[in-house]
Amino acid sequence: MEKKHIERFLEFLIVGIGMGVVEDLLAVKIATGVMIDLEVILIVTLIAIPFAAFSELIVDREDFKFLKRNNK
Repeated sequence: MEKKHIERFLEFLIVGIGMGVVEDLLAVKIATGVMIDLEVILIVTLIAIPFAAFSELIVDREDFKFLKRNNK
């Protein structure tokens, strides 16, 4: 992997983790009403990391064509 690809991966991974944590904390608060404390934040962060990494490694690849258009 080139340095620019690693930098791009890490940049989007950090943003993905951040957005995943915020989204999950919001869902936990709305769905359960649990008080958000350090333990909940830690658990949500640990859960968000693999999903953000998966997203970056698989889905956000330049050559990933999930919905390919056929322009005829």
